[in-house]
This record gives sequence, C-alpha cells and structure tokens, in this order.
Amino acid sequence: MPALNVEFSDRELEDLRQMAKERGTSMKALVREAAAADIVRHRALKEGAEAFRQFFTAHADEFAAAFPEDEPAGKGEGRAV
Repeated sequence: MPALNVEFSDRELEDLRQMAKERGTSMKALVREAAAADIVRHRALKEGAEAFRQFFTAHADEFAAAFPEDEPAGKGEGRAV
C-alpha cells in the first residue's frame, strides 16, 4: 500500500500522541481516519455543489423571477451566458 510521510511540529505530534492514547488507537490509525473522513467530506461537498448547480440551472428562470434584484444588470441584452 502506498504511504505518505507527514511532518508535524513537536506540539502537534504530542497532541496526536495524546489523542491516540485517549482513543485507544495508534497515531497512524488516528491520522489515517482523519484523512479518510476529510476525503469523504470533500467528495460529499463536491457532489452537493454539483447537485445544486444542476438544480439552479434547471430552475434559473424561477430564481430570476423570485429574486430579480440578484440578477446581473443587463441580463438578456445580448450577453453571452
């Protein structure tokens, strides 16, 4: 399995040691779990953003009618979208 060397400050390393001890796990497992959780979070945010873009695009006219003050000036006057 590929590996990655990560550098921490002395304070961060001591905090990681303490957290791992409190959780009854290794520092390696603690860091890997944190990174894996952030990867899942990042993917979910990207998927959510894409779902929002699709929804907004599908309902752009409704949003424009509901919030005309948020529409760019000159919209529909020959500007490229």
